[in-house]
Amino acid sequence: VQLQASGGGLVQTGGSLRLSCAASTRTFNSYTMSWFRRPPGTEQEFVAGLEWSGRRTSYADSVRGRFTISRDGAKNTVFLQMNSLKSEDTAVYYCAAREGGIRRYGEQYVYWGQGTQVTVSS
Repeated sequence: VQLQASGGGLVQTGGSLRLSCAASTRTFNSYTMSWFRRPPGTEQEFVAGLEWSGRRTSYADSVRGRFTISRDGAKNTVFLQMNSLKSEDTAVYYCAAREGGIRRYGEQYVYWGQGTQVTVSS
């Protein structure tokens, strides 16, 4: 499975961005998809996950209520809608895929996208 993330950019505090992650697989709907991020100088952290069934989501406390993960099965794409962005959301964002349920540790994901930079300026 190859993942291609896009949609990052520079945005002001309080603004919005939508990240996309396109997957090259015919069995996209069998994969749990998640977003992680790596802020400058810190470790990678879980942001949001969407179970393969589409029935369950999980969010980091820091983004709950501001970010929404969704998917379009027909386009093999997962999205991360980010609203009310803060400077602390500045990071490289990665999409990841795994079989099975949502996990919050990157080591438990097999497939990764290349990352897209999100910079939030005040």
